[in-house]
Formats: sequence, C-alpha cells, structure tokens
Amino acid sequence: MANLIYCYDAYCGWCYGFSQVMKKIYSEYKNKLDFEVLSGGMILPAQPVSISATAKYTEESYPRIEEIAGIKFGEDYLWHIRHPEISDWFPHSEKPAIALCIFKEYYPQLQVSFAADLQYALHFEGRDLTDDEAYRLLLDKYNIPEEEFYEKLYDEEYKEKAHYEFALCKQLNVTGFPAVFIQLTESKFYLVAQGFTDFETLHERIENVLNEPGNNYSHTA
Repeated sequence: MANLIYCYDAYCGWCYGFSQVMKKIYSEYKNKLDFEVLSGGMILPAQPVSISATAKYTEESYPRIEEIAGIKFGEDYLWHIRHPEISDWFPHSEKPAIALCIFKEYYPQLQVSFAADLQYALHFEGRDLTDDEAYRLLLDKYNIPEEEFYEKLYDEEYKEKAHYEFALCKQLNVTGFPAVFIQLTESKFYLVAQGFTDFETLHERIENVLNEPGNNYSHTA
C-alpha cells in the first residue's frame, strides 16, 4: 500500500487551518493509503524565546488563515498573541513532537486525529504545549495511561524519535509547513501539498499520482 506522509508542526498556524482538510483526506483514503504524520521541528531554539518574537506575524496572519481555512482561533490563544509582553509562553516544538511519537505507539491509525487535537489544544483552547498539563485532557480522550505517558515524555528514547522525525522532514526538503507527500516506493515520492491546500485540490493531486500510468498502483476512486 502507498504511504501518505504529512509533515506538520503543532505550532504552525497554517497547519491548524489545514487540519480539517487532512481529516477529510484521511476519511477518504484510510483504506487505500497508509498515513504517517511527521513533526517538523519548526520552533527549536537552543535557549527559550518568548512568544513576543512571533506574535506580530501571527496577529497579522491569523485572520487570513481563518478566512481561507474556515477555522477559528480561540480567544485564550489570541490573548497571548495580543499581550506578548506579559505572556509566559516560550514556544518550542519538541514536547508536542515527543507526545505524537508516544501516541503513535498506542494508536498508529489515529495520527492525523491526534495531530489535529494538539493543534486545537494550542490554537483554540490556548493550552501551552510546553506545559505537561496541556496533554492531560487528550490522555483522557484517548484512554492513554497517564503515568506511562508522562514517563515516556521524559524518556530519551522518545526525544530521539522526535528528532528523527525532524531529520526526515529535512531529508524530504520540507522548508515550510504543512507539506504532504505520496510515497509509492522506497525512493519514489510525490509532493502533493506545500503550504495550505484545499481538499478538492489535494484530492485531485493524490488521484493523479495514484492513477499515473507506470505507477503500478491498483486504486479505485
């Protein structure tokens, strides 16, 4: 079975907008493609950097994301964007990437859903993804044992898994998020989305790849 590889970052606002598209794509192709979500490591400062560094860009861009993607950013999230000088947020992509690696072991078939939930927790509910408590509600939702999860969250093995995903995204030459690839063989990749892409366009591109003569992929739309 061919693979669909979705490169995203929990802190990426455009990925938050794209999450609804990806959920529809998963629903459409879950029996035809294997899905893998990779965290891209968009924000990895060596030293913590306040949200004030990116707040102005976010404040300018979020209305356009809402308009194009048809989603809403929550007031609890926007408070930090509008008051960066007093916000206690220091964004970092590592912890949500580790959380996704842990989650994949429990529910590999629900990677797209969990990634969307992480983004919703941040961008709508205003949960700080560098705070361990941000994940507790998701553990309840997916019935994941809390003690096990929090042990793994600080296990070097899962940190290495997250950084391996960052490296894979670089190997795929991903320079911005979201990005979606169809992988037909070990060395045959097709880039089908770079940046926000609507469902109809992405669906058409996937179909074109799967039905391209010579790909030897048995696929029925």
